[in-house]
Amino acid sequence: MASDKRLYTIDDLIDKAKTYINKEEDLNKIREAFALCKEKHEGQFRDSGEAYYFHPLNTAIILTTVYADCDTICAGLLHDVIEDCGMTKQELEDEFGPTVANLVYGVTKISKIHFSTENEALIEYYKKIIVGMSEDVRVIIIKLADRLHNMRTLWAKDEEKQKKIARETLDILAPIAHHLGIHKIKSELEDLSLRYLKPNVFYDIADKLNNTKLERDKVVNDMIASVSNLLKENNIEHEIKGRSKSIYSIYKKLENGRKFSDIYDLLALRILVDTVQQCYSIIGMIHAKYKPIPKRFKDYIAMPKPNGYQSLHTTVFGIDGYLFEIQIRTHEMDEVAENGVASHWSYKEHKDLKQLGTNTTEAKLQFFKSIIELNEDKMSSEEFVNSVKNEILNNNIYVFTPKGDIFELPKGSTPIDFAYSIHTRVGETMVGAIVNDSIVPLDYELKDNDIVKINTNKNSPGPSKEWLNIAKSTRAKNKIRGFFTRNEKDNYIERGKAELEKELRKRKLSFSEFLTDENLDEIYRQSKAVDLNDLYLGIGNGKFSGSYIVNLIYKKDESPEIKKVEVPKNVEGDIIVEGIDKIKVNLANCCNPVPGDEIVGYITKGNGISVHRRSCHNLAYLDNRMVNVSWNPEKKNNRFITSLFIFCHDYDKSLLEVMQKASSSGISIDSMHNIRKDDEIVYEVDIWVRDLEHLNNYIRDLENISCIEKVVRIIK
Repeated sequence: MASDKRLYTIDDLIDKAKTYINKEEDLNKIREAFALCKEKHEGQFRDSGEAYYFHPLNTAIILTTVYADCDTICAGLLHDVIEDCGMTKQELEDEFGPTVANLVYGVTKISKIHFSTENEALIEYYKKIIVGMSEDVRVIIIKLADRLHNMRTLWAKDEEKQKKIARETLDILAPIAHHLGIHKIKSELEDLSLRYLKPNVFYDIADKLNNTKLERDKVVNDMIASVSNLLKENNIEHEIKGRSKSIYSIYKKLENGRKFSDIYDLLALRILVDTVQQCYSIIGMIHAKYKPIPKRFKDYIAMPKPNGYQSLHTTVFGIDGYLFEIQIRTHEMDEVAENGVASHWSYKEHKDLKQLGTNTTEAKLQFFKSIIELNEDKMSSEEFVNSVKNEILNNNIYVFTPKGDIFELPKGSTPIDFAYSIHTRVGETMVGAIVNDSIVPLDYELKDNDIVKINTNKNSPGPSKEWLNIAKSTRAKNKIRGFFTRNEKDNYIERGKAELEKELRKRKLSFSEFLTDENLDEIYRQSKAVDLNDLYLGIGNGKFSGSYIVNLIYKKDESPEIKKVEVPKNVEGDIIVEGIDKIKVNLANCCNPVPGDEIVGYITKGNGISVHRRSCHNLAYLDNRMVNVSWNPEKKNNRFITSLFIFCHDYDKSLLEVMQKASSSGISIDSMHNIRKDDEIVYEVDIWVRDLEHLNNYIRDLENISCIEKVVRIIK
């Protein structure tokens, strides 16, 4: 595990960058970025005591270890100048160009997010960082380097902050480093996190490693000599190095019940050669000389991991019967294994940077593609984060099409998940599946390296709702739900149109007579429907009744007749009932009236008076057992529940805004549910308010928010 070196200079950085950056203009640009960094951070100091500019300098040093390009190093040096020094993005762009400015701005956005692994805020924040970093992978590489140096100096923080930062590093950033394939950063982040989260465990493992180091070193050196002689006899140029197991990886094995003495891959070798052919030749030689452990051979050269990792793995009985894990790869594969996607931004290979970025992102980063697709599915934030944790950041399986294309799926996936991962249309027309040349049921659990063929029929009626219980991935489930939502929407529209036609026939009105342009404008205004289909949808799903819509135009003809009875008023409750004293009074759940609403009472059978808003469409179904009621002006401190539909087009912003506006308005949210309506997000919210004015002020506040399209008070 690397220790922190605080006395790096710009010369150290340039020397490291020179090993793979050849253009003097690029090196001068790095020098200029450092000069600006030092100037902007003048007078600032870190908790560890050194001048602040040492932190971005160390961040840049770490970036050179993964062969980051010139712009990325410059952005590493300047990653805090917008957030901490008041410099604007435009100023940065004027001096260093749009690429550096965008990278710094991207890191700044991530840095402003306060991660938490203990409260619900993580749900929203996690989504933002994952999706945000997908815009340019170099942003997250800078963030990882930034965090690594912060972890190296974490000793300067108090214990509470140490554990908080270590936990978010282990839960959020280290898994991302893993999926980018940046092993050297991922491994050190994990070890440092364990050091602060479980110091006793960390130092216990470290002590055991130290106590057995001499013995292990001797055995490893003897094995290196033996293997090296074997390869020399076969005239294969090579490099062999012992590979140490990280403390965190040992901890995970111990946590799973293994004994320290049984962790055989503590002894490990890595063999580096020039060609793929040599890799396969060597594996044969080693298996011929050293007995391999069954089922421990892995060919990641023919079947690379999605992050680009390639290598041959085997475990053999080596010198004196010790078990050795041996990795065999080319030098180029080793660079990718250590530096991951970062290695593709290197000038070391003298390739076109833009083309490299395009090709490797397309070919290797299924991780990011999966995240972007999940976000586009417009699931709730909680669903999204659970999906990222369970399906992208956890153990997955890798299956193939008959043509050899590889797909990454969550463990436990079925052919249904595979079909939808190819394309939504493949999923919707699937009629069967063949795995490894055998027909399997749709609930068959796929395994690593399965070859899957999906049989489709363009005339298929579509997925079954039972598939929701079979599919494992959130993406497949959302696509299946979306299919039924689309179909149900069409059914609701037909149902709503039929109900409105029936109501018009009952009143002896024609469609053309009722649906004039003037009438439609008034109906849309009051119902908040956007067009005729939206109106039919509202009637069909029960948001409005047909009679309510007709009553919007023919109010006078359809107003319920109210029976007036002159009796003393009941002034004890929230409602004054004219003509009846001391009777049970309920506010109707269908329309939830609040003080200030025009109301009417309905005499129920055995349950007292039910008080409705006069606009409640359910009154059309009631007979004339009505009484006059009014709000008691003496009762001013009570709270009343009512319901809203809030139509939004941006989940991330709207959820927070709805909550904040409620809090600042003195409104309590009783419950909140997500409702999907095609590309629109709709919340159904139950809130407690004082009166109609209080409610209307809140609605106006919400409608002034750019991401909220409209707010509708619900009558059920």
